[in-house]
Parts: sequence; structure tokens; C-alpha cells
Amino acid sequence: MRPQNHPFQLPNPSQTPIAKQPKSPVMAHEMQPKLNVQIADQLSKIILKTPKGTRDYGPEQMALRLAVLDKIVAVFKKHGAETLDTPVFERKEVLTGKYGEDSKLIYDLKDQGGEILALRYDLTVPFARYLAMGKISSIKRYHVAKVYRRDNPSATRARYREFYQCDFDIAGQYDPMIPDAECIRVISEALRSLDVGPYTIKLNHRSLLDGIFAACGVPSDKFRAVCSAVDKLDKNSWSEVRREMIEEKGLNEANADKIGTYVSLFGGTELISKLRQDDELMKHESAVKGLESVELLFKYCHILRVTDEIIFDLSLARGLDYYTGVIFEATLTGDDVGVGSVAGGGRYDNLVGMFDSKNKSIPCVGLSLGVERIFNVLETKLSERGVKTRTTEVEVFVATAQKNLHEERMKLLSVLWDADVKAEQFYKRNVKLLAQLQYCEESGIPLVVIIGEGELARGEVTLRDVASRAEVSIPRASLIQEIRKRLAS
Repeated sequence: MRPQNHPFQLPNPSQTPIAKQPKSPVMAHEMQPKLNVQIADQLSKIILKTPKGTRDYGPEQMALRLAVLDKIVAVFKKHGAETLDTPVFERKEVLTGKYGEDSKLIYDLKDQGGEILALRYDLTVPFARYLAMGKISSIKRYHVAKVYRRDNPSATRARYREFYQCDFDIAGQYDPMIPDAECIRVISEALRSLDVGPYTIKLNHRSLLDGIFAACGVPSDKFRAVCSAVDKLDKNSWSEVRREMIEEKGLNEANADKIGTYVSLFGGTELISKLRQDDELMKHESAVKGLESVELLFKYCHILRVTDEIIFDLSLARGLDYYTGVIFEATLTGDDVGVGSVAGGGRYDNLVGMFDSKNKSIPCVGLSLGVERIFNVLETKLSERGVKTRTTEVEVFVATAQKNLHEERMKLLSVLWDADVKAEQFYKRNVKLLAQLQYCEESGIPLVVIIGEGELARGEVTLRDVASRAEVSIPRASLIQEIRKRLAS
């Protein structure tokens, strides 16, 4: 079926003069060459490329992607999450005012039936809208779907305008830092299951950052703007961030330099002790509250056995406006990896209340895995090792040794499919046996069932192990049992 809004459309006879229905068959025949010329002319002007910031994924890439997503979802399910879905677009008013400076990256859509719409920027804000609409006070959910950002794409850093996010969130009124620590554990489990190499999970707290900004003389109405600038330290040097604070955010040089002394600090629990000795910082209640939360989080992470993977990093800011508490971000640390963060998240206690008529807030904490960057890393690793990804899950290939046995192949395929065995054949009636066996080796199909006239006469089949090329005769009645036994081993 032709997609809606396709750039090329056939002329509509009711709208295009050249295609008006003629009164006689002769006239219709005369008009057809002109119509064909018009279509060919339009086709010749189409530029065959994907839109900027997007890409196609072939069978080998999709096999890898689906395997990655399956592993991530398995981790989410292990932690008791249930799934939901939301529309790919939202009313624009739902999205605006939630992302700070990144709001400029929202993809606007035209007025559709009286509604001003936009493509979703992430999965978190639609989730908060869903909670508010449904009056849901507690849920643990995961959501795997595409999001859209009108960003400046970079294929080398796996930065696209259309990409998948894998979100895991815990909503509800619970005791401090218990769900937050579990989110960090979920990130750790997901990255370990994907075997992406060494990684570090940075963490910080928005209240502590606010306390630092206050101690450095930043006006409260500039906290979020300064936070957005600090968030760029993972991509830009301190001198560039400092210049942005002074020239664009309006800070004086002394305040900016004082911020620099803080955001250069990182470590473990010893950093908490060091900050508590900072008398100026401890004058601010938000800083005290933030440090207490980070200390409790470290305690719970130790219990959950992820302390060795986390680092307390004061340069971590997470630029989105809706974060209110702990924030975290995972980055790969291998020497050959340069894709940036592969996961991030934090606490956002006030976001749901922004959609509630009575401003009723539902505390939430969640994470998002940036799977596009993970895909790139795994693709590179497989390519370097020369590993070919299987693009199908076929377990058995049905082959014939002589001509005119294609109907026997089809009969056996029906038996295999009825037993839920993944099987296929060639669609030509007569194919050389060698070609069939070579196909199985190239495709990684583990087993071949061969039918010949001798096998048919004896009520048997020949079962071939593709890897070892060993063959054995099997009675047809015990074929399914033998296949299952071999596949299990």
C-alpha cells in the first residue's frame, strides 16, 4: 500500500487535466503515452536517499538490533516492569517547557484537524502525561520506541534525528533512594548483558548542583541556564563552557571560575566528606540535602553490588529541566570507544504535576538506554572480529537429492512447521544438492533434512549436521524428536 504523504503521487484523474477521462476508448489509448512520460519525468527528479539524520537497517543490522533489544527488555522484565506505548506525536503544548534549551530540537508538525502537534522528543514526558491522564499513582514500566530530535546529526557519534530509546521508570511514593539505586543496577545489568566492554556510571544530584551555584553567587533564576552549560562538559572543554557562562548566561568571571573549582571534582564517598568540610557550601540547605541523598545512594548501591561501577562526578548536570534529584549517566571507557554516554536518567518528581489540574505530583525516577550508540559499538566489534551476524533463525533446511521431489519437500515442511520447527526450502522444483548445502553453510543453518528416492522407499530421511557435515539416516517417525534433541545440545 502506498504510504501517506509520499513525495511521488500518481496524477489524480479528477484533478489533472491531462488525465481527464476521455469520452472514447481511442482517446484513452492516445492519452496513455503522455501519462507515462509525466510519471517517468517525476520519477527522474526523485533523490533516492534517507532524510538527514536517519538511516536504513538491512537484515544483518536488524538481527543485531533485535538481539540487543531482547536482552535489554529481558533485564527490564526481570525487575518487574510492565510495558506500555504512547503516540509517536503529542500535542505540542505537552512537550514545550520541559526540555530547557533543547526545546528548540522538537520537531513541529503542521496543524492537523485543529491540533498543533509535535513528534515526541523522548519517552519520559509522554509517560508523565499518561500518568496524569489516567490518575495513576504508581507503576513500574518500560517502553522501547523511536523518538525524534531536530539535532545536528553525527554518524560517527551515533547521533541521529530518529532513534530508539529504551526506558525504564518507577513511579510512586517510596522511601528515598531505594528505587533510584535499582535504576542504577538496571543500567549495570543491561550493559553487562550486552558485553559492550568496560563502563562507568557517573552520578550527581540536582539539589547539590543548585547549592553549588548558590554558593558561587549565581542568581536562582539562572540555575537552569548555568546547569545547561555545565551539561556540555562531556563534549566541550572547560574554557568553552566558561565562555558560554560569561558571554551567553551573563555570569561574571569570578562566579564562573568558582563554579569551575567544583565541577572539576569527582570521586567516591571521600568526596562527600570533602564537600561537607566546605563551610560556604554547607550554608545552603539544598547542598546539604543533596549530599545526604548521594551518601544514601552509595550505601544502597554497595548493597546492590554496583559500587565499583559508579563515580560521584560534580560535572554531571543533565541539561533537561525536569530533573529534580539524583541524576546519572553511563559512559563506555574502553580505549577504542568514542561514542559518549550510552545511558542516562534521574529523578523527576514534579513532571507529572505539570499535567494535573490540581498540581498533584507523582514522584518518578527512570533511565534511558541510548541503544543507537550501543548498536554502533557492537557492530564495530563484530566487524573487527570478522563475525557475521545470522539474519534468520531457520533451524532446518529441507533439501532433495533428485529431481521432481519438490512436493515431498513441501509435505515434510508442513510436518516441521506443525511442530514449530523453523524450516525452509528453495522455491525451485529442481535444485542441485550441492547448491542447497552451500546455502545452508553460508546462512548458518545448523541442520539439513535430505530426501531422496531411496529415503522415500525406506520411510527415512538423511539428517545432516551442517558444521561437521556428518550424516545419519533417521526414521521419519522419529525425525522431530531427533531434531529437537540436536538443537537443544
